[in-house]
Amino acid sequence: KETHYFLKSYSDCLYISIEREVLMQKYIHLVQIVETEKIAANQLRHQLEDQDTEIERLKSEIIALNKTKERMRPYQSNQEDEDPDIKKIKKVQSFMRGWLCRRKWKTIVQDYICSPHAESMRKRNQIVFTMVEAESEYVHQLYILVNGFLRPLRMAASSKKPPISHDDVSSIFLNSETIMFLHEIFHQGLKARIANWPTLILADLFDILLPMLNIYQEFVRNHQYSLQVLANCKQNRDFDKLLKQYEANPACEGRMLETFLTYPMFQIPRYIITLHELLAHTPHEHVERKSLEFAKSKLEELSRVMHDEVSDTENIRKNLAIERMIVEGCDILLDTSQTFIRQGSLIQVPSVERGKLSKVRLGSLSLKKEGERQCFLFTKHFLICTRSSGGKLHLLKTGGVLSLIQCTLIEEPDASDDDCSGHMFGHLDFKIVVEPPDAAPFTVVLLAPSRQEKAAWMSDISQCVDNIRCNGLMTIVFEENSKVTVPHMIKSDARLHKDDIDICFSKTLNSCKVPQIRYASVERLLERLTDLRFLSIDFLNTFLHTYRIFTTATVVLSKLSDIYKRPFTSIPVRSLELFFATSQNNRGEHLVDGKSPRLCRKFSSPPPLAVSRTSSPVRARKLSLTSPLNSRMGALDLTTSSSSSSPTTIHSPAASPPPHSGKIPLGPSRGLCPPEQKTCDKEFIIRRTATNRVLNVLRHWVSKHAQDFELNNELKMNVLNLLEEVLRDPDLLPQERKATANILRALSQEDQDDIHLKLEDIIQMTDCLKAECFETLSAMELAEQITLLDHIVFRSIPYEEFLGQGWMKLDKNERTPYVMKTSQHFNDMSNLVASQIMNYADVSSRANAIEKWVAVADICRCLHNYNGVLEITSALNRSAIYRLKKTWAKVSKQTKALMDKLQKTVSSEGRFKNLRETLKNCNPPAVPYLGMYLTDLAFIEEGTPNFTEEGLVNFSKMRMISHIIREIRQFQQTSYRIDHQPKVTQYLLDKTLIIDEDTLYELSLKIEPRLPA
Repeated sequence: KETHYFLKSYSDCLYISIEREVLMQKYIHLVQIVETEKIAANQLRHQLEDQDTEIERLKSEIIALNKTKERMRPYQSNQEDEDPDIKKIKKVQSFMRGWLCRRKWKTIVQDYICSPHAESMRKRNQIVFTMVEAESEYVHQLYILVNGFLRPLRMAASSKKPPISHDDVSSIFLNSETIMFLHEIFHQGLKARIANWPTLILADLFDILLPMLNIYQEFVRNHQYSLQVLANCKQNRDFDKLLKQYEANPACEGRMLETFLTYPMFQIPRYIITLHELLAHTPHEHVERKSLEFAKSKLEELSRVMHDEVSDTENIRKNLAIERMIVEGCDILLDTSQTFIRQGSLIQVPSVERGKLSKVRLGSLSLKKEGERQCFLFTKHFLICTRSSGGKLHLLKTGGVLSLIQCTLIEEPDASDDDCSGHMFGHLDFKIVVEPPDAAPFTVVLLAPSRQEKAAWMSDISQCVDNIRCNGLMTIVFEENSKVTVPHMIKSDARLHKDDIDICFSKTLNSCKVPQIRYASVERLLERLTDLRFLSIDFLNTFLHTYRIFTTATVVLSKLSDIYKRPFTSIPVRSLELFFATSQNNRGEHLVDGKSPRLCRKFSSPPPLAVSRTSSPVRARKLSLTSPLNSRMGALDLTTSSSSSSPTTIHSPAASPPPHSGKIPLGPSRGLCPPEQKTCDKEFIIRRTATNRVLNVLRHWVSKHAQDFELNNELKMNVLNLLEEVLRDPDLLPQERKATANILRALSQEDQDDIHLKLEDIIQMTDCLKAECFETLSAMELAEQITLLDHIVFRSIPYEEFLGQGWMKLDKNERTPYVMKTSQHFNDMSNLVASQIMNYADVSSRANAIEKWVAVADICRCLHNYNGVLEITSALNRSAIYRLKKTWAKVSKQTKALMDKLQKTVSSEGRFKNLRETLKNCNPPAVPYLGMYLTDLAFIEEGTPNFTEEGLVNFSKMRMISHIIREIRQFQQTSYRIDHQPKVTQYLLDKTLIIDEDTLYELSLKIEPRLPA
């Protein structure tokens, strides 16, 4: 009982203590409420006192006003009795005071209008107006994407025989509809702000947009998968037919579905550039400053991710765009692992019979027209197309799609041929011998426009050849020397696919089936360049185009030199172990058995020199990866099949050719490898591969980036020394020796093929000529010479000037002199057009001049000189000429309609979408508008930095920059066949005819004065 009583008492005590705590908390809470009420009461008391004080002050003011009013009454009564003359004097005085006041305010307003602050506000408002127009265009694009593609495909997926599943529709479009709704709200907000102009407050709109950026992040992450699903679905003919029907809608304006899917990827960088411009014209004390800076930082974070995704999907979009241009379609381009390398115009020589070229002349007009082909090189295939007048492509019925694995590339004609094609075509021709397994062999002979372009084609084709052959040989080598396969070798090397502190990989695979690099240190990039196991051509092109941003040519050459001298450092230890993972016990068992293909499956050096004398001297590169695994076949060879000018060709098992054959067939004639050969020496194998890799990179570097050596004599001498050191190698194979000599010859001799005119030469030639007048020159002459001058200036720009936005820096004239020269030439030509029109005093002459210049612009369009079209149309749109209503009234309707058509072609609307589409459908030579590419590069540069916070190189950004530079160089390399006419260029380059902008406007006002208000 006592225990029970004690426990009960204890529980009562606990309850009482808890109740006490509760009551204490309530008491504290009530005390806080009381204190708060006291504070509030004090505040109210103070407010009442302040209000009482204010009331007293207002009463005193009312009393004072009443007293003043009483004092004024006698004066007003006296004013009524004033003399009329005094009233008139006072009225005049009042008028003068008002006039002086208005004059003072007018001066103040004019001073403000001319002030930097007002100029900044005008630019700020203009940026906002432009932003509203761009947002309206973007919402329209999203509307077409949703209503022209997404919703119709959803309906098609619900049909009885659906061409596409609902899952695939969701994968392709993801949250496109939500993005459209989001931007419709944003656009409505912008229009509401414009309604309240001139007060433009935008920060709160971006505050609404920022929380929704996770929608964009999902779209970005899905973008690559979206394009892959789309490529797979297009293999279904019913879906492809349906999609082409949707794309034929006039609202699409010829754009493809993948183009609309890419628009959201570019919208965030556009916002960043707009915010950057807004902040540049927003004062630091402005109420929106901090909000705009915060919005810009958040958008930049998302933009870094988006740029990487755009870079990774650039190749897929390019392939789909080319596939859509081909009328017959091309299934090989729907393979997402197929990498685009280059495109251009080549001339195909007619039939080749019995190895003899038909007797045709390179300069014949029929050969140029009938034989012109648009060629596309990919990592695995070579496409040859004809282009119709509408811009569409048609694959050749025979030899339109060449699989590189079935081809032999002959870079130089056979000196023993009777036709002497090398002399006939000026050594511009090369042959591709195709040996399909299910058809008779045939030969394709192509002519390049110049030796420089031929060298570029050869370098790219050689690299594709080497990639395919090296990958195939590596597979066979591993099968013969190890139980490890190549895919397992790549998976086992974590450095090739696993992120680390000094490298980050993308999900996209390159042409060698290895993950693309997204970010990496300079050391890891150089390691990938010199990794002997593989080298993708897309990586090599990107590296050589952009290495100046993150390293120097001396460092790159030093790395190549180290690989040549110490080749074993180029392959990680783990990969070397896998490469030669053949146990002695297994080897012994195979020797006893005598039936294993490993018995004599070894690497061998090329055939003896005596045998190669009997073979054809044609420099051929044979692509054959289907060598039999029978041990009686010839051994594998890591070198070219004949004396090739390509440094890094690794050819398949092949027999020594018979004396009468010019080809190198597969066969068992080579027999087993003599034991005295260096076939089992792994050091010999690695050294030969390392030498080939160094020569391959150097050949690519010298043939496609010759400016590096022209501008850097020290680099040139170091490369020459390295090549001479390679030549002194006693173990150098004959074909390696010849390849080294070819690179030495190309590097040491002056470029004799460069017969292009330069602008300085033209200016010098026209100095002593008599000036021609505008009336004596025909529209055709003017258009041709404008095109010639524009292309000369355009092709003179070295691609190094496109790096780093040097044209936007303070020292732009020193950093990018040729870009600035191109810009100055554009302005001079535009000024010349405007000045020539304004020189005429009568209306009819001015109208005739406008019609003639529009005809010149149309001929420039036919010549694919879109820079010239923009030079003329921009001149005609200047305020000094555009305001001349009487003059334009005399211009014919046909000319005005043609003018509108030309303006639409070169319009900047939608990131020059019409001009891009036109350039895509035209054959070079062409002169694009440089500003379009500079805008693209500005988008890339503004969106993401060159280096990450950890100091890694943003190689995804380098890849995007490289894509743009390659497109520019494609138009630079193909020259016009237009004869120079000094009398015309003397007129076009005469700067004494140019009138400055202010004088032009004054002339315009004299010709047609302003109408009175």
